[in-house]
Amino acid sequence: METLTFAAPATLPAGKIVATNVSLEEYMAQYALTFHEWVSGVVIQMSPASRVHDALTNYLRQWLNIYFELNPIGQALNAPFVMSVEAIGSGREADVQVILDSNPGQLTDTKMIGPADICIEVVSPESAARDYGDKFLEYEKAGVREYWIIDPLRQRCDFNRLDESGVYVVVSLDETASYRTPLLPDLALHVPTLWLDELPGILTTAQAIQKMLDGA
Repeated sequence: METLTFAAPATLPAGKIVATNVSLEEYMAQYALTFHEWVSGVVIQMSPASRVHDALTNYLRQWLNIYFELNPIGQALNAPFVMSVEAIGSGREADVQVILDSNPGQLTDTKMIGPADICIEVVSPESAARDYGDKFLEYEKAGVREYWIIDPLRQRCDFNRLDESGVYVVVSLDETASYRTPLLPDLALHVPTLWLDELPGILTTAQAIQKMLDGA
């Protein structure tokens, strides 16, 4: 079968460009495991994670892992794990992506073929344009049902959910400053917790999630 390659698009994606005219197969073989992303044949290098970025990403993955252990309806995967959406020529590595068991895409050992149910990006100084701009548009076009932008620099979270027309709308927090989604029943993400100097540990998180599932 012929291998497709792409010329660099007219508008280059945000980030440090390291290669152009690269096929998806070449990207998966040479770049995917070393924190790069692929957009229409362009390979972008990701910057090393900061301590804040690393702590938040680990906490969110831990929070989701505990939830899925107690309520086994899906799984959470973190970068470098590729979400490949052929229709838009994109191979992105979300900081965390949620794949529900009901997702119609194909989950392989190395990539998710098709849109994840939820993509989560933790904003760093170099990624703001990409997270708020390029990825917002790509995830929306790809059909990612929810896109969460967690921005510790501004202590801001945008929870974007696809509406019936396939356009992202921002969903507000509830009266406890928590975000709830029908994709993760009974789970609530308390946003002010994300800005603590020390994030909750595994035991505290597990106890809190168990209470949510118990309806306490």
